[in-house]
Amino acid sequence: MSDNSRFDREFLKAALQLATNVDVDHLLYIGDIPIPAADLRGRRCRKKLIYAVTLEALAQDLHSKKERALVIPAYDYSRIERVKVAMVSALSQGAFKEGDMVLCLTGRIGRHIDTMMQMRIGSSLDDRVAIEGVKLGDEFNSQVVDAMIQLALQIGQEGFEGHAVGTIITIGDHNNVMEKSRQLTINPFQGISESERNVLDPRIREAIKNFSVLDGAFVIREDGVVLAAGRYLSAADDEVKIPLGLGARHAAAASITASTRCIALVVSQTSGAVRLFKEGNIVLELHQTARRT
Repeated sequence: MSDNSRFDREFLKAALQLATNVDVDHLLYIGDIPIPAADLRGRRCRKKLIYAVTLEALAQDLHSKKERALVIPAYDYSRIERVKVAMVSALSQGAFKEGDMVLCLTGRIGRHIDTMMQMRIGSSLDDRVAIEGVKLGDEFNSQVVDAMIQLALQIGQEGFEGHAVGTIITIGDHNNVMEKSRQLTINPFQGISESERNVLDPRIREAIKNFSVLDGAFVIREDGVVLAAGRYLSAADDEVKIPLGLGARHAAAASITASTRCIALVVSQTSGAVRLFKEGNIVLELHQTARRT
């Protein structure tokens, strides 16, 4: 065994031992190399363990072994961004509650863990992002919000046919959003039955990816039904301030969320970053280290 392999194993054992501490409520393991069964045998932290993996088949295999697992996109995030994505998915699925202490373990895709972070739900993830901002209220369907965050990440990373694209997706308070916007192009979702245009259907999410090349925003109802694509958001609020360097899409998202009760996801065409706006403010930022070419 090499010195590096020996150290990796000792690092994992130390992390598992720390996870047994009574102050730790959950162990979030973010990686596609499951913890060896021998290392978990007899450890009290096993009941705290939640896997975040990038492979659906691996998640199903873990479920068959009575382990908890959720699936996150396989894109090349930094370690901090990987923790953010996994935390958002876990929160949207109700895995954590206010005040829980979460010990997070992660590393690069396909490699052993090399990073450990502790998180208290309701506290800041870092100086700019507060995870509690993702807990948006009972009027929003957590499955819809999570599906749209994952979709926005895909659009930011993949673009369309090799070209970078940016877009806006609003969720909720649809009547006010429609009143404060106008159609720029033909609405590709008009005339389709509601049951056939819900974002919880993978086919509709694929259609949104394809239509993301259109100018304007997507308007989505709280329950996930897509009402329109290609909407110009005309709400303007001079009081809304966005960070320097962000453009018209981010200004439009800030304004529409300040003047209505919707939330808005913005995919940056320049960087592929995804930002979630609520009440005119950025409550979540997800940056990717690389974009697919």
